[in-house]
Amino acid sequence: MYILKCADGSYYTGSTKNLERRLWEHQNSLGANYTKKRLPVTLVYYEEFSRIDNAFYREKQVQRWSRKKKDALINKENNILPKLARKIYSKNIST
Repeated sequence: MYILKCADGSYYTGSTKNLERRLWEHQNSLGANYTKKRLPVTLVYYEEFSRIDNAFYREKQVQRWSRKKKDALINKENNILPKLARKIYSKNIST
């Protein structure tokens, strides 16, 4: 599972069996349509898995995350990941 930072500052999250080849594909407009329009891209984070299905599962998990949570993962700020996962609701109480 990997995260790319695109030229426009957005993130692209994917998974692959061969990271080196996949990065080459992204950089040479052979990757996803999303990255083709946002070149160049830079690898900012990756995780290795023994099975591609586990990498794919993790990819889908991270894709749902907020920008702040992805930033924390990339910056190895693991201690704040749980806080960023919580949704905080404020109640508007009238008296």
